[in-house]
Amino acid sequence: MHAHPETLGALKRSPHGVPDRAFRSVKDEMRQNLLDRLCQGGTLFAGVIGYEETVMPQIVNAILSKHNFILLGLRGQAKSRILRALVTLLDDAMPIVAGSEINDNPFAPISKYARNLITEAGDDTPIAWVGRENRYVEKLATPDVTIADLIGDLDPIRAARGGHVLSDELTIHYGMLPRANRGIFALNELPDLAGKVQVGLFNVMQEGDVQIKGYPVRLPLDVQLCFTANPEDYTARGKIITPLKDRIGSEILTHYPETVELGVGITKQEAWTARENRPVRIPDFISEVIERIAFEARTDRRIDKRSGVSQRMPISVTENVVSNAERRAIMTGDAEVVPRISDIYAALPAITGKIELEYEGELIGGATIARELIRRAADATFQDRAGGVNVDDVIMWFDEGGALQVAEDARADLAFKGFEVVPDLLRIVHRVGLSPEDDPATSVAACELVLEALVARKKISRSDIGQYGRANPEPRRRPNQDLFGGGLT
Repeated sequence: MHAHPETLGALKRSPHGVPDRAFRSVKDEMRQNLLDRLCQGGTLFAGVIGYEETVMPQIVNAILSKHNFILLGLRGQAKSRILRALVTLLDDAMPIVAGSEINDNPFAPISKYARNLITEAGDDTPIAWVGRENRYVEKLATPDVTIADLIGDLDPIRAARGGHVLSDELTIHYGMLPRANRGIFALNELPDLAGKVQVGLFNVMQEGDVQIKGYPVRLPLDVQLCFTANPEDYTARGKIITPLKDRIGSEILTHYPETVELGVGITKQEAWTARENRPVRIPDFISEVIERIAFEARTDRRIDKRSGVSQRMPISVTENVVSNAERRAIMTGDAEVVPRISDIYAALPAITGKIELEYEGELIGGATIARELIRRAADATFQDRAGGVNVDDVIMWFDEGGALQVAEDARADLAFKGFEVVPDLLRIVHRVGLSPEDDPATSVAACELVLEALVARKKISRSDIGQYGRANPEPRRRPNQDLFGGGLT
């Protein structure tokens, strides 16, 4: 690997000194690197799942068009991850004038510091190199962000030490946007930015200049600007001013996973499930139930759709489920960690904290709604895998007074024996392929799935302590008890 040139003269004689390379903008650089990657094929942005046919083509078009763009979508839709992945479209390293705060191009400097240095040193001007990761600047927009934060401000101390008048460009302490020169500047939650700051941002984008404390300063910045916003924010917390919105080239809508399979893939990628104490084995139907909870929540009228149900919910639920199963395995001495449906109930805090309720939902309560979501998700999963299977014998056993409660912390082999007392239950889970006969841990989880599906259909009941019984049991009464007065006949 050749060493990078360290002086301006050496840089001119290198491939970086070719005019097409020396004066290339960051948008041209990203465009060219994207074209090269498209020719090679493969994944554009690692770790982003489910957008291959929808969001990604729009992002590709925006970059090929050299547009500034905004990702518009609800929380937990990988907007920030996409923006951070854009750095992979930058060159490995970029030459700048050494000591420049705003990544001055040695062949086209924009700061007074860099221009003066090149005038004095000529081809001996020292050159520094900036890696792609240091060319990405991200800021969360909040109402207290000021022009000084984004653009810069005059620094009286710098003026005094250097003997400069305040109007001298050398007295400027540059903000985040100039420091992102020749790189990517990402601004999250754009509508939260105060209107006057958005105006300043628009001036830099459009005119390349800004007034700092009344002094006009030319800043012809070379920046790829990217924004994110939540649709709710347009009316709830703020708005994007019309001139700025008009200058954003592409508005790209993101979305939640369109299928349960995609959601399971995202959760599997993101959730922390590898534990150091014991091997973890999550039955695939448990992963499906967890994912379906989010899908059910997104269609529930009692949950605020404007806020959305983040993809972080199934990720957090999975981690909680594995942790509860891990705790049980440590207590019982089981050799491996195998989650059950009861572990999903133990993960209620990871569900209730991720949903915003409408008025009707507030009356019912988040915990009650979360339990309903688990049962509906279990029923949908069972129907998807074993729809049409005859479960009449199981229902009849409970209707005739049968009851079952397997302790949440019971060992897998003991829990398996508990489910054996329910006629036909184990035969069902083995026949439909939910679990092999020689796997008690998965069989226990599968039996709970069948029972939860029956609870969702109101064929049997389940108490908050996990006891299964007949549906809508009538209150027991003593023999010869008078139904009206309680007296004896």
